[in-house]
Amino acid sequence: MQKASIRSLYKQKRLEITPDELERRSADICEQLFTHFQLEGKVLSLFLPIERQREINTYSILEKGISIGATIALPKSDFEKHSMKHFQFESHSQLKVNEFGIPEPSHGKTIKADTLDIVFVPLLAVDASGHRIGYGKGFYDRFLRKCRPNCIFIGLHLFDEMCVIDDIDPHDIQLDYCITPTQIIRFDERK
Repeated sequence: MQKASIRSLYKQKRLEITPDELERRSADICEQLFTHFQLEGKVLSLFLPIERQREINTYSILEKGISIGATIALPKSDFEKHSMKHFQFESHSQLKVNEFGIPEPSHGKTIKADTLDIVFVPLLAVDASGHRIGYGKGFYDRFLRKCRPNCIFIGLHLFDEMCVIDDIDPHDIQLDYCITPTQIIRFDERK
């Protein structure tokens, strides 16, 4: 399928998930993450959910990460430049919801891409090689190129199935892992 069709399909699938089911799947993903990955002392990039898009609730990852001594960096998008900066999470008072429904830090200590250990990447769908489909603006593909080579890219996916993407772009960045409510998928080495 083409990315646009997959994007539409998975946006619709998300809308069909009840709020209770979304919370259950989000909790299962959080449990998988903290059971299988060592995050203590790591510098993590974590997106916060766009609630109207029924994204995975990542607030529990934020809270648990802080409680074990991880540094959490939150992205702030620049829609004119199609780029992102990251700021260290200090408190909920620094968060503001932008016009697109994205909770973002309004200020804070800047965290550079090349200091991150792990980037949690939002996605609508993913294929068996770790290519993801996001909202189509390329923010994450541009940002991930700035990370150091050994930074780990982990997609968080509400569904267990993989898709087939017919129009992969050479600029698309592959994930290292994808965490779903029931499994952790490791992809072959990214190119």
